[in-house]
Parts: sequence; structure tokens; C-alpha cells
Amino acid sequence: MKLVVTIVGRDQVGIVAMVSGILAEQRVNIMNVNQNIMDGFFNMVMIAEMPDDAEIRLKELQELLRKKGEERGLEIKLQHQEIFQVMHSI
Repeated sequence: MKLVVTIVGRDQVGIVAMVSGILAEQRVNIMNVNQNIMDGFFNMVMIAEMPDDAEIRLKELQELLRKKGEERGLEIKLQHQEIFQVMHSI
């Protein structure tokens, strides 16, 4: 299943390492990354793929990323790619 991970918050050391580490632990493959920093704010979008036989469910991974982000003052969202595309189309 293809996923979209979005991360927004104040720039700080270790954001990419934290998120990619969590995804790697769950065997989620990062396929594409786009990031920028504007006026001290970090903004990143990842396209990732979760294996069909993943041990963690999507809802659990969403909650894990949300909690880890909150601990660092970041907003981290994980969505199924199709839902993301529908929400962001005109």
C-alpha cells in the first residue's frame, strides 16, 4: 500500500532520521522525499510503501508517528496515497 507522510514544524536536528527510522523498523520503504525549510519551518512530504504483510496496521503506525512528532513539536500525518490525492485535488 502506498502512503504519504507529511511533516511540518520548527526545523531541528534529527527529524528525517527519526521518521525514516520509525518507517524502517516497520519495513516501510521510502520511495520519494521532498523537503524544504522556509523561515525556520521544516516541511517534508514522503511517498512510502508499506508491505501487505506488515506486522503493524496503518492506524497503529499513524498513531506512533503522531505521538513521536508531538514529543518534538512536529505535526506528522500518515495517509493512504489515494486519500491524500482526493483531499488535495481541485
